[in-house]
Amino acid sequence: MPTNRRRVTLKDVAARAGVSPMTASYAFNRPARVAAATRERVHRAASELGYRPDAVGRALKSGRTQQIGVVFSEHLAYAFDDPQAAQFLAGVAEVCVEEGRGLTFIPTRGDTADADRVLSAAVDGFVLWTTAEDDPVLAAVAGDPRPAVIQGGPPRQGIACVTQDDYRAALAVASQGLREGRTPVVISFPLDRNRERMVTIGANLPPRAPFPVTDARLRGYRTAIEQAGLSWTSTPIAVVARNTQRDGVAAARELAPQLTPNALIIAMSDELALGAHQALRETHPEAAYLGWDASPAGQQLGITSVTNPLRDQGRRCAHVALNPGQPNNQEIPWTITSGSAPAAGASATHGR
Repeated sequence: MPTNRRRVTLKDVAARAGVSPMTASYAFNRPARVAAATRERVHRAASELGYRPDAVGRALKSGRTQQIGVVFSEHLAYAFDDPQAAQFLAGVAEVCVEEGRGLTFIPTRGDTADADRVLSAAVDGFVLWTTAEDDPVLAAVAGDPRPAVIQGGPPRQGIACVTQDDYRAALAVASQGLREGRTPVVISFPLDRNRERMVTIGANLPPRAPFPVTDARLRGYRTAIEQAGLSWTSTPIAVVARNTQRDGVAAARELAPQLTPNALIIAMSDELALGAHQALRETHPEAAYLGWDASPAGQQLGITSVTNPLRDQGRRCAHVALNPGQPNNQEIPWTITSGSAPAAGASATHGR
């Protein structure tokens, strides 16, 4: 049955604890300004009376929500389906727990409402998953006074960046795979926000890809292939829509008629490499695979891969969003590993 019981207020807590209302308020909102014994007395009184601070009111007063907003340019489900995206989110979440902050997901849909949707979120700062240079969310966030940091780029004034040197890592891993004299094909991430699937050759690719991760890795693969004395312009390339094993399977099946028996499948992720292996293990048993992320599944299969410590990147992004005085651009070290141990000549850590 409904009752007419009066809601407990901060004044009631102050009276029970024998302190002023201001001291009671400080005990919750600025605990460092209140002696430990007094703070404990206020909290005990609040517990006895069943008082809970009004989170909305506190946010309106302070102008802070104690929330970090995570913006994904992928479908939101990708954050949970992709193992590496999940690792990144775990890193962000760890820092939120340590700092007593909440985590708010802000999905984007690739439409004109994305920028308004992001800017209207009640958060104190933004962590963005890598996106394309022409994503309107970038300009919106860069012009917002709240701190923002992006994983993987693109770099933008007003937004801090945490990333790897994808070009040098791609050059290193492809160069290693090509030492055996294999014939390369590439399975690439999307080239732009349209996410058009295609099978083409190097000569038909645009000069630049708006996705900075895709662009840097393609440039690294191209340099390695040309340094090996092979033709980039005639190298078969399958572009996928999403970073999933299913897309890797489809891409490998489309490439299969062009593969030599000793093909080298250069994939931009372990997920794509695993899908390619699934599609080709019967028809091309001698093929070799390169990936990215050094995932447990890829390592178990013996895929040579680039480490991509996304949990650490998530932690760094969260720290920068919460402490905007840190350096704006942070580069994550990388290594190259095979399934059993760091690949020959690549066990040292690279990057700054």
